[in-house]
Amino acid sequence: MTEREPGDEPAHDEREYHPAMDWTKVSVTVDDEHLDTIDDVAEGLRERGMQVEQVLPSVGIVTGSAQDIAALNSVPGVASVDLEEGIDIGPPDQEIQ
Repeated sequence: MTEREPGDEPAHDEREYHPAMDWTKVSVTVDDEHLDTIDDVAEGLRERGMQVEQVLPSVGIVTGSAQDIAALNSVPGVASVDLEEGIDIGPPDQEIQ
């Protein structure tokens, strides 16, 4: 990132990818009061750096990836941010335990 003097405008989008920060898959639950405006909540999540993959109005969930998970909690209408966990079923020839 290029250093700038106080008051200078950024030369690029401050939300650019930073290799030192990993992207994490997340599911964001929208609170009941914001279900009718879930698209606005999704836009707020994008503004905080989330790459929104799906907006699911019927269940009040927004899915995607983010680097700064804590920033997502500050979006109005966010009830919770949960990390998506992967499932590993093992190799097909492994014995059942």
